Formats: sequence, C-alpha cells, structure tokens
Amino acid sequence: MNTSLPCVEAPLEEFWLDVAVLCRLAGVDEAWLRLRAEQGLLGTMGGGAREEWRFDARALRHAVRMAALERDFDAVPELAALVADLEEEIAALRTRLDMVQAMGR
Repeated sequence: MNTSLPCVEAPLEEFWLDVAVLCRLAGVDEAWLRLRAEQGLLGTMGGGAREEWRFDARALRHAVRMAALERDFDAVPELAALVADLEEEIAALRTRLDMVQAMGR
C-alpha cells in the first residue's frame, strides 16, 4: 500500500495542521489522534491543550502510516509508531546514500 501523499506533501511542509484537519487528511478520528499524541507516539507542536496542538507534514505522513499498520496488520499503536519511524529513517538513509553515490560518479 502506498502511503505517500505526493499531491499535498510539498505544500504542507510550509503549513501547520490543526487536529481536525489532520484527522480528516489522515482518515482517523480525534480519539485515535489524541491517544497517540498523549502517549508520545505522534509529535505535536503548540500548547498542552488539544485545541492548541499543531502538526506538520511529517506528522501527517506518520499518522497515515501508523493508522494503516494498525488496520492492516492489527499492530498495537507502539509497534505501528516504531515501524513508521524505522521506515522514515530507512528512506532518509537511502536518500543520503543516493546523494553520496551521485557525488562519486
């Protein structure tokens, strides 16, 4: 399943999303989001009150992937967050490797 958001990913890097918008874009409900944010599985910016939480494009990608892992593989939230983190790290390392290889040519 492809969880990238190519049509909105680049523009969202410059914007902050509130709880309602992130839930709508990620296809999750507010209770799902609140629980994971309170557990530290999904990073928030802003104040401590839920109404003040703000999310960036990385958080959106992370929420989409976590929700898919939980749904498709019946993963517990902690495992879904770990897998999503590891997938992001692997993608970053592949990008760095590609840049190093391109410089060596």
